[in-house]
Order: sequence, then structure tokens, then C-alpha cells
Amino acid sequence: MNEEQAKTESDEAPEQNPVATDTEATAADASVPQSLCEDSVREQLKKVIDPELFVNIVDLGLIYVVDFEPAEDGQQNVKIDMTMTSPACPAGPQLIAQSKMAVKQMEGVSEVEVRIVMEPPWTPEKMTEDARDQLGIF
Repeated sequence: MNEEQAKTESDEAPEQNPVATDTEATAADASVPQSLCEDSVREQLKKVIDPELFVNIVDLGLIYVVDFEPAEDGQQNVKIDMTMTSPACPAGPQLIAQSKMAVKQMEGVSEVEVRIVMEPPWTPEKMTEDARDQLGIF
């Protein structure tokens, strides 16, 4: 191989086989961990069970929005908009606390904010088929 071929191949090598620099690795660490996404947060929230209906809050259709915001510590803040089955739901404070606790345990999560919203209002149509089956609603 002559010198020109060697130079051309070495110039192409980084494109063919990229190696992360320390700066790139740090930037990658600051992004949302691959396991931390809306689906994984919703899956974690399925551990929170409505104490009156005995169905998880995700299948009940109470979780409206899951958003992420970078935190100063390189992790992510998770912001959740959820509703209740009724504005005067007595289980509201318990569901909020359990939701925060469940998501806070996830790797890559710094802070969790749960906001109660009443628009759009919850209706039984927001429930999954699994929830309807558990509650005997057909």
C-alpha cells in the first residue's frame, strides 16, 4: 500500500468506525438514558394502583402527558400531567405521591413533577381494554 492509499484509508476510518471522544461521551451521558422514555415511565406508572378501583392509573387513562427536561445534574426531570376520575377524587393525593415515588426510582431521573389537570375531563372511554375487563365494563 502506498502512502497516498494509507492516508485516504485513515481519513475514512473515523467515518467507518466512529470512536466517541470524552466530550462526546459526556454529551451522550447528559441526554435521556435510552431506558428513560415515555413508554418506560408509563410502564413504571402501571405500578400505581387506584385504591378504589384496583386498576393501575395508566390503564385507567389518567396519565395524559409525560415530558422530560434536562436537569443540572445530567439527569432528567420528568413532568407528568394526569387527571382524576372525578374532580373530588379522595385518592388524588395518594396517587400523586405514589406516582412521584415510582418514577423517582427510575435510573436517570432527577426530579418528578405531577400536575393534576381536569381538561380534557376523564371519561371511561380513556380506559384500556384491560381496565374495562378488570372492571367488568364491556
